[in-house]
Amino acid sequence: MSIQSLIESDRQHLIHPVINYRAHEARGVTVLDSAHGVYLRDIEGRELLDAFSGLWCVNTGYGHASIVEVAAKQMAKLPYATGYFHFGSEPAIELAAKLVELAPKSLQHVYFTLGGSDAVDSALRFITHYYNATGRPAKKHFIALQRGYHGSSSIGAGMTALPAFHRNFDLPLRTQHHIPSPYAYRNDFADDAALIAASVAALEAKVAELGADNVAAFFCEPIQGSGGVIVPPAGWLKAMREACRKLDILFVADEVITGFGRTGPLFACEGEGVEPDLMTVAKGLTAGYAPMGAVLMSDKVYQGIADGDASAPVGHGYTYSAHPVSAAIGLEVMRLYHEGGLLANGQARAPQFAQGLDALLAHPLVGDSRHRGLLGALELVSDKDSKRGFDASLKLPDRIASAAYKNGLVFRAFGNNILGFAPALCYTESEFELMFERLTKTLDDVLADADVRAALKPAGTAKPRAAA
Repeated sequence: MSIQSLIESDRQHLIHPVINYRAHEARGVTVLDSAHGVYLRDIEGRELLDAFSGLWCVNTGYGHASIVEVAAKQMAKLPYATGYFHFGSEPAIELAAKLVELAPKSLQHVYFTLGGSDAVDSALRFITHYYNATGRPAKKHFIALQRGYHGSSSIGAGMTALPAFHRNFDLPLRTQHHIPSPYAYRNDFADDAALIAASVAALEAKVAELGADNVAAFFCEPIQGSGGVIVPPAGWLKAMREACRKLDILFVADEVITGFGRTGPLFACEGEGVEPDLMTVAKGLTAGYAPMGAVLMSDKVYQGIADGDASAPVGHGYTYSAHPVSAAIGLEVMRLYHEGGLLANGQARAPQFAQGLDALLAHPLVGDSRHRGLLGALELVSDKDSKRGFDASLKLPDRIASAAYKNGLVFRAFGNNILGFAPALCYTESEFELMFERLTKTLDDVLADADVRAALKPAGTAKPRAAA
């Protein structure tokens, strides 16, 4: 098909995720054609530096021949194997064992899904089953964070706390509740300890309001991704886990984005020695080369479900759970993280990534820089003193994304004037230099627009910065 024919066919037939349908029809699709390393190429031949790893997932970078080879070999040998009727496949069994070996030691069992949304949905179903099976059927309420993202399934989207996922979907459910996120930039806590204490107090207050006997679990991302890359202070995750233990509710770590080297260690929980009751993963599990997610489950939860009714099946399953090709890819991706040196390279490059983001605090548009490992964000403001954002009428995120594309750079421009970055773990020093060169030019190009400059607080009116 010609490029124009593809665009028109897309406009007529293909429904895209999380997009305004009419706006997409008017704009037309950008067709990606190929990729290698950390570069994408569109169908017109334009090369783009990918600073977002696809959708937070291509942690290995593109075009690894070894991944393609194991996928082709598994397809030729056994392209599909059901997990029903007591069947299984070698790659899936081996990958489950490998994940248990690498994950926090509390997690001993693995259920494979197709991605992150159905991993969260599966976790919710397992938790409900667990409490019913163990004689505590009143525990039906779930707590998560404001600005949190836990997928877009019919139930999980209610745990997500972003307006687009609730609007016209009759969500959240009456059993789904949210407490403030640990958003340091948009709060005035005296220090990190005060922020952590406030989060713990908010969870305790919500459980008290609902009644501890009615609350099932607390879900959180160790770092909130789609909500704007909200990076809590060190110690926050562990404090929330300990609070859940004291409150007798399950602690669920959603590591769909933060898992597999994104924040430094293989899992963000590892950074604070946190052992969840359940953990959801996806994205970096197969580095986006094939669909796969997983729920990792503690032995306590597993045994509670297994002993609930030994004579009846647990009625939860997917046709493509534990798909052998995805599992084979997952095993090779795990090898690349460890034996292939990707995990170590990501850790080694993290300081350069952090320094590059922090240096942009000097830019007139940038109010905040936050990051951990190779996950980070810049928050754009019109007034650095008051932290006032830009009016939505300026459509600043659209302008940023368009300018970045022209400059050969891809990242996430969120609708709330936050720019998200998740470069692949294989990035080199020179590729980071190029990324920040193109990012700086993008910010300068947008600043050159007269209406953007007019929206900024007038020069010379900023309050003098207090001495350090």
